Amino acid sequence: MAKRSILNEPGGPAAGACAASAAEPASRTLIERAYEQLRGDIIEGRLAPGEKLRVEHMKERYGVSAGTLREAITRLASDALVATEGQRGFRVAPIALEELEDLTRLRVQLETDALRQSMRNGGPAWRAAVGEAFEALSAEEPIRPERRPQWEALNLRFHEALLSGHDSQWTLRVLRLLSRHSERYRSYAITLPGSRRDVHAEHIEIVRYVLAGQEARAALALEAHIRATPDLLIQALREGRAVLPQRSAAESPPP
Repeated sequence: MAKRSILNEPGGPAAGACAASAAEPASRTLIERAYEQLRGDIIEGRLAPGEKLRVEHMKERYGVSAGTLREAITRLASDALVATEGQRGFRVAPIALEELEDLTRLRVQLETDALRQSMRNGGPAWRAAVGEAFEALSAEEPIRPERRPQWEALNLRFHEALLSGHDSQWTLRVLRLLSRHSERYRSYAITLPGSRRDVHAEHIEIVRYVLAGQEARAALALEAHIRATPDLLIQALREGRAVLPQRSAAESPPP
């Protein structure tokens, strides 16, 4: 008679290991979903800058456990969208023009250099990827408010395609973080009253110079494109057409 292994018995170690391995992907999926929902609420301003993230109060809103929610919030902290307060928990990171200007300086320095490197090193496959990403993005332009999440995803794909000929993975990772963090400010700039920015025309100009191999002109067009958001916000603030949301007095931490 063949010996039975306890490993294969119902409830044995093997069964427990299988159950644990099956549960892990489901747990990661819940964390991913909560992360995306929280991130969207922060980007769109539904969770205001400086707002306290009370995990126990937010469980029902996002339909996950406190542990899952904390995992998602911790990921957002690594994205600089959430600030930790030691033992006091978490808050939505504040926003300020000084931060936007800092983000913009870094993006201009890194992204224009990465574009130059891509144009020098990218081959036919890179050029094809840029063209495909541009065509997909063009189908969502001009930007419609109800389609802005889809546009943001395609806009990120387009910018990453432009830089994909660059061989520094660390540069690309840092730029992805900066670009995604800039979405908060772009969400305010896009809805500004009286804004006459033609984003599609900016993208056309960048692609034309890139595919024509005009490195200097392409870098200048990309720099102007990156700087357009802070320039619009600064002008709107000076003219009183916009106010950046700030932490309310009720939300301020104790001294």
